[in-house]
Amino acid sequence: MTIRGAGAGQGPAATAITEYRPSTRSSGGDVRAVVAALKSDWIKASTIRTNRAILLLALVGGLIVSWAVATFVSDEVLYVAEVGFYWTSVTSMLAGIAGILLFGSEVQHGTLAAAVAARPARWVLALSKTLTAAAMGLVIGVAGLAAGFGGAVLAGLDMGDTSSLPATIAWALLFTTLSAVLGLGIGMIVRHSTAAIAGLLVWGFVLENLFNLFLPVEVARFLPFFAGNKLLAYNNDFDTPQAIAVALTRPESALVFAGYTAVALAVGTVLLYRRDPD
Repeated sequence: MTIRGAGAGQGPAATAITEYRPSTRSSGGDVRAVVAALKSDWIKASTIRTNRAILLLALVGGLIVSWAVATFVSDEVLYVAEVGFYWTSVTSMLAGIAGILLFGSEVQHGTLAAAVAARPARWVLALSKTLTAAAMGLVIGVAGLAAGFGGAVLAGLDMGDTSSLPATIAWALLFTTLSAVLGLGIGMIVRHSTAAIAGLLVWGFVLENLFNLFLPVEVARFLPFFAGNKLLAYNNDFDTPQAIAVALTRPESALVFAGYTAVALAVGTVLLYRRDPD
């Protein structure tokens, strides 16, 4: 007995076989995904009350501190071009906290899983949050500098040498921008806002000052916030003549701080891929 199947001349096949072709993303689709993610992240960042409080603190704190320094410090001659940057060290920490909260708030409120489900390509999420953190750091930096210079002017200080002021402002804004991105990287690694913020503050305000006192100056100059503060227009009170002699230039200090930022962000991005979003 011979069994004959449908073939040529026997009529159409009983079942139509459709070739499976996996869907692929276009470059235009990736761009639209990044834009949509940026819009979403900026809405979240601008509506979080903590970020509004950070911006307000950058403004009010900078105004009060610079005015107080200009008014009550009488043992040295101060100028607006110098006092205006005193608050930036604190502003950089505020920017770092905002960067931590940009990711930590997603974990805390359980919205990270939804964000990952909406955009399975996690690099889109990482890029969006990096750009948003950089923008937040820039905004906080501008607010802190405006308040710092405003307080010094209200106190009646002379402007001083303003020839290098535009360049120093640019370096200061780079510092606050990178600080926010560094905070984002720390938040992506730790995933607990309170622990990450506490670690950042203890490191920046306590541990680095201790290391700066006890480590050789050739090593201490490579500490992250020690290098970051070298982007500003004044010397640290802890600086010794030996430390000043071997101090890094501004571009070198910027590379050191940017290196820490890049490492933290890279590790955080890898963990974003490897960890469960829940």
